[in-house]
Amino acid sequence: MQKNAMTAEGESALRRELDNLIKVVRPSIVEAISTAREHGDLKENAEYHAAREQQSFAEGRIQDIEGKLSNAQVIDISKIPQGDRVIFGSVVTIINMITDQTVTYRIVGDDEADVKAGKISYQSPIARALISKEIGDIVVVKAPSGDVEYEIDNVVYQ
Repeated sequence: MQKNAMTAEGESALRRELDNLIKVVRPSIVEAISTAREHGDLKENAEYHAAREQQSFAEGRIQDIEGKLSNAQVIDISKIPQGDRVIFGSVVTIINMITDQTVTYRIVGDDEADVKAGKISYQSPIARALISKEIGDIVVVKAPSGDVEYEIDNVVYQ
């Protein structure tokens, strides 16, 4: 089975979510099911059915997270000496060559990607174009609207 690249922060966030689901959410759902059972006929008991649906969702999410963590290859970039080359986990500042607009992205695993938070997947077109390039390099990103040129302005290993 193929390993999924993940930052140390991404792994930590998944472990916190898993811990919360197991220690907080799961017991509260079990309690809700127990309370709903006390109300009698389960066929027409909306509270019972809602709690069972929540339980199904929570158990599915627990299995999903456990699967992701079991196949995770955690890459802790903070232990790598600072360099000028773009690598997985680095924070990259790029400048659009046409508009002079500056954008900063962190290159992360698929499960951590959140463009609004400035985190892009290492498999995205922008990250693919940036990885292994150095500060000052010009990269061409193939976008649906056409090719876009960016200059790598800064690279930070965090």
